[in-house]
Amino acid sequence: MGTAQPILRLANVESTYGPITAIRGISLDLMQGQIVTVLGANGAGKTSILKTISGVLDPVKGTVEFEGRKIRSMEPDKVVRLGISHVPEGREVFPFLSVRDNLRMGAYIRNDSKAVASDLEKVFDYFPVLRERQNQIAGQLSGGQQQMLAISRALMSRPKVLLLDEPSLGLSPLLVKEIFTIIRRLNAEEGVSILLVEQNAKMALETAHYGYVLEVGRVVMHDACANLLQSDQVREFYLGMHSEGGHGGRR
Repeated sequence: MGTAQPILRLANVESTYGPITAIRGISLDLMQGQIVTVLGANGAGKTSILKTISGVLDPVKGTVEFEGRKIRSMEPDKVVRLGISHVPEGREVFPFLSVRDNLRMGAYIRNDSKAVASDLEKVFDYFPVLRERQNQIAGQLSGGQQQMLAISRALMSRPKVLLLDEPSLGLSPLLVKEIFTIIRRLNAEEGVSILLVEQNAKMALETAHYGYVLEVGRVVMHDACANLLQSDQVREFYLGMHSEGGHGGRR
């Protein structure tokens, strides 16, 4: 990776929910223009990492830096204004607002109305179904369409970094493929750096450039995704594949 500085860096971060420690000394880097994925079982701490970055969860230790600036414990709206958008798990759209009004809510921090209108068109080009349904109430959309809307709403703030939490959750294989194709396009065409939390390990590793594997709140492995795809440990525990020569135990 040379001497380039990461756009987003976590160093020895620990976050808790009351007496329960969710992440334990997590360190990770997201380089400009990269897609980085975080893998792990349920309860490993993946979502807690994203919540800590976006200011929803206040870490008790460590540093969080964005473009070299410390943002640990910053209010979530200020984090968005700096250029980090979080798409939480569960497609949290505004169910009683129209698709178009949901998208406009994503641009609430902006006052450049012409550029907002241009970005609205760009979002519709990525997700044509949202153009067709722009006047429909968001709560009436299918799960896949709501996921597209949640991602699109995050894009309306023109983020430099997009935090994606389980974008494939509950979607059909066809829709998962479509969503991940668009994630790749957003990264390649818009230059958005993406931190991706995803249960579909195979899809995540085939999409991202670099990956971190979590177990019980700790990073136990990190490498280029091409290497993780070949790792016996990752293949067995996350991809459901068994290698010929036995298997290595979990770390």
